[in-house]
Amino acid sequence: MAIPIPTRQLFIDGEWREPVLKKRIPIINPATEQIIGDIPAATAEDVELAVDAARKALARNKGRDWANASGAVRAKYLRAIAAKITEKKSEIAKLEALDCGKPLDEAAWDIDDVAGCFEYYADLAEGLDAKQKAPVSLPMETFKSHVLKEPIGVVGLITPWNYPMLMATWKVAPALAAGCAAILKPSELASVTCLELAQVCREVGLPPGVFNILTGLGHEAGAPLASHPHVDKIAFTGSTITGSKIMAAAAQVVKPVTLELGGKSPIVIFEDVDLDKAAEWTAFGCFWTNGQICSATSRLIVHESIAAKFLDRLVKWTKNIKISDPLEEGCRLGPVVSGGQYEKVLKFIDTAKSEGASILCGGARPEHLKKGFFIQPTIISDVTTSMQIWREEVFGPVLCAKTFSTEDEAIELANDTQYGLGAAVISNDLERCDRVSKAFQAGIVWINCSQPCFTQAPWGGNKRSGFGRELGEWGIENYLAVKQVTQYISDEPWGWYQSPSKL
Repeated sequence: MAIPIPTRQLFIDGEWREPVLKKRIPIINPATEQIIGDIPAATAEDVELAVDAARKALARNKGRDWANASGAVRAKYLRAIAAKITEKKSEIAKLEALDCGKPLDEAAWDIDDVAGCFEYYADLAEGLDAKQKAPVSLPMETFKSHVLKEPIGVVGLITPWNYPMLMATWKVAPALAAGCAAILKPSELASVTCLELAQVCREVGLPPGVFNILTGLGHEAGAPLASHPHVDKIAFTGSTITGSKIMAAAAQVVKPVTLELGGKSPIVIFEDVDLDKAAEWTAFGCFWTNGQICSATSRLIVHESIAAKFLDRLVKWTKNIKISDPLEEGCRLGPVVSGGQYEKVLKFIDTAKSEGASILCGGARPEHLKKGFFIQPTIISDVTTSMQIWREEVFGPVLCAKTFSTEDEAIELANDTQYGLGAAVISNDLERCDRVSKAFQAGIVWINCSQPCFTQAPWGGNKRSGFGRELGEWGIENYLAVKQVTQYISDEPWGWYQSPSKL
């Protein structure tokens, strides 16, 4: 039975609005290559309307003033959003699977996390009330000082297609909790569930202008949002190339940015591991979400003494992964998101072969799937550190492997990258795991696992993987400005110079 895609418009000032230029973009189901609907395409004209609505939502004495509402009031809305998302979980998960190719049960887990994230930031919103006017200890008794944490203002949120609703929520929930007004620009490749988030906000009565959504192309909607002088901050998740352009645009008006960019994360397997456990985590760490994860541990660094046995075991695990339509029960690997991504990933594989690497398994379209952007999970060996497949982010189900002999060599291989998002170490020696985790140059380290992510813990990277942290208390701090308030409390004159009345 076909699942209808709701026809939506842009969401501006609490209402659905047709784009000023009336442009729309087709939605292509990556599992069938068929057009299943369309989304509105915002342009600079729509950005102006959204920014105006967001600024009005923060304005004093106009019946809105979201920024000065108590944290308890904002928490009420966030919890209502969480409850409505839970109520619509099945419907939203199916839409996400259709839109971006994510296996249905993975999409359902993501929607659970979406609801949990709104609940978590509702708690933090309430906590802000108690933290206001935090006193500062001063060395002079004639002064007292406190700190205010205030919403930074109108924020532009630009999000990717691999976790469409969840990655949007990582930004929207803390921004609203902080008292900001948000303008979300999701990827044009997967916007359907983000539009459903707007519908949820409408249904729970979120005040107009507090949350706006502009779907559309990056250069037509994202670029004018990033450079707009009345947008006070940009938070972006996506490619390093686009992130650098957003930094440049924001620099023109000196606005803060938070960037969560690409990765080429290592997973180091030592000789003392259980081969099956290590193989499952290695496969999961690279092939989860169809291999389209910025933190994917796609560089396997395995001890030479177990390399042959481990790779043999890993290939068996990989060949057992079910590849199918995302809506089919038991699917573990769906299609990549688009035809362009499909061609890009296959080109990476072909280049690796031309450079002398060996394909241990995968590397092509599955024989039983004639349509859709499906690629077999692929393991590549005999790579060198200069090869493109080792150094560049593929963003597809492709793992490349190298061996090491010493702990120091493993750490050197792991850190020899322009990226620094995630890293994993698998070993039964926990002291060694501790040493290696401290030596990794990454923002996230996993020990005896890969890819777990929790709303309560910080997420973000180093080097060309970006800067700033999302999630946890760090997430809400992204959207708060710190203000020092200091008061002179002595009855005596300051005494900088003698009063004219005494001359």
